[in-house]
Amino acid sequence: MKNKFSIGEMAKLHHTTIKTLRYYDEIGLLEPIEIDQKNGYRYYSTEQFEQLNTIHYLKELGFCLKEIRDHLEHRDIDGFLEMLKKQKELTELKIKELEQINRRFQNRMDDIHFARGITEFEMVVIKNFQERKIIRLMERISSEPELEISLRKLENSYNMSSSIFIGGVGLTVSMDHIMNGKFHEYNSIFILMEEDRLSNELKETLLEGLYACIYYRGNHQDSPKYYRILLNYIHEHGMQIIGDAIERTIIDHYISKNKEDYLTEIQIPVRYKEGERGMDRKANSSY
Repeated sequence: MKNKFSIGEMAKLHHTTIKTLRYYDEIGLLEPIEIDQKNGYRYYSTEQFEQLNTIHYLKELGFCLKEIRDHLEHRDIDGFLEMLKKQKELTELKIKELEQINRRFQNRMDDIHFARGITEFEMVVIKNFQERKIIRLMERISSEPELEISLRKLENSYNMSSSIFIGGVGLTVSMDHIMNGKFHEYNSIFILMEEDRLSNELKETLLEGLYACIYYRGNHQDSPKYYRILLNYIHEHGMQIIGDAIERTIIDHYISKNKEDYLTEIQIPVRYKEGERGMDRKANSSY
């Protein structure tokens, strides 16, 4: 029975490439049993089949070639079990990260479905929000390029990838700027945190309580009109502003090229002045 295989035959039998086998030889991971001195042809035997199978198996488990070579050189049960234990821990961590990413995508899908179901636009509603965890970069932002640069800074500051905060980005307008009609100048950019990925020391919170809110078809550039509507409502209903406004575009040109789909929400934290009462004080709950 034939027990001598060329490098091409070895590659074909094991669904790999000649280049890969040559590299394994170069790094001492899988050396041929014979090299023809006349033409340099490499030859392998059936005894090496299991070795190559082991290499493929360990690679699929996520081990690097150096770890595989070390194992093949020493080959003991305890060492092999320790390798598997470490890789199992890494796999469990990856699963947890993927589950978090999956939840974020689901939350974003829910967000968009909710947005598409909104029927009342340009109307003020009072909502009651629980405390929301965020990370934030305090920085003056007054243009789209500045917004994108600030978002990258925030992402890099916390070593985060874009998939972590897809759809969870917002801007704030300072209370002073709201009162003075400077609606196009933001004082911070933030990311809503959907899980406890970061320590509490790195997180801030958005105020718990009542917010005067409005949805409109448009983006950040269209916001001044709706801040004025909110301010008029707040004044007419005996409320006062108690913090920075929150502005978040839920659907924009990155999601739909149809401007009629765009959706932005503005939230301004408020409280009723002493002695003020009214049916509108019965706020909706939002979480």
